[in-house]
Amino acid sequence: MSTIRGARERARIEVTAAIKDEARKQLAAEGAAKLSLRAVARELGMVSSALYRYFPSRDDLLTALIVDAYDAVGATAEAARATPAGSTGPHPARWTAVTCAVRDWALAHPHEYALIYGSPVPGYTAPQDTVGPASRVGLVLIGLARDAYLTDGLAAPPPSPELRSEAERIAADIVPDLPPTVALALVAAWAQLFGLISFEVFGQFTRVVEERELFFRRATHELARSVGLLDGRAAGSTGAAGGPGASDSTS
Repeated sequence: MSTIRGARERARIEVTAAIKDEARKQLAAEGAAKLSLRAVARELGMVSSALYRYFPSRDDLLTALIVDAYDAVGATAEAARATPAGSTGPHPARWTAVTCAVRDWALAHPHEYALIYGSPVPGYTAPQDTVGPASRVGLVLIGLARDAYLTDGLAAPPPSPELRSEAERIAADIVPDLPPTVALALVAAWAQLFGLISFEVFGQFTRVVEERELFFRRATHELARSVGLLDGRAAGSTGAAGGPGASDSTS
């Protein structure tokens, strides 16, 4: 029985992969809004009722594709952080290594990128299952900031008075071990990072920016500075947030 069960499980994995692959082809050709289970089944030579045993609805298939895309870009960011470029050297350079890897993934997988960072799919609401995978890139960026905080400190400027309570709330929710000023800067940098990538993927830089890789590297380096990442120097300037043992007037 175990041999039969194993064969069935392998067959299910293979069919599931084939369904996803065909669905990705449809995404590239028609866009997420036109994804159709019947069309996927037809291209695979399956009857619709058989496909529904794998994905009961279009939304279930979309969710699987979204999770896969978030996991893929998240794994890319994590792998980049584990390389020498992402784990040694000046902190801004580590940040740049990770963000460039994310950009490279997006350019190589524009339709999957569009699925997770493009226009919302009409009638689709992402379930809680997508939250963890969607957080992976952000957690890598937080990890880079945390590493810098524990070694050289951070020099993010303090938030404006009207945003102080918001900075404290964000810090309490997502990075309680980092100063609120850093938490606010991280959220802004995360949003701006994907804004830069989206402008390139979706063509907004056409006839505007020609040296796009160099432009991106410079822009993302500035994002690293906005978070307070230092070039290996101790945080000693005004507004700097030192490590856990330092005094931090912004926290």
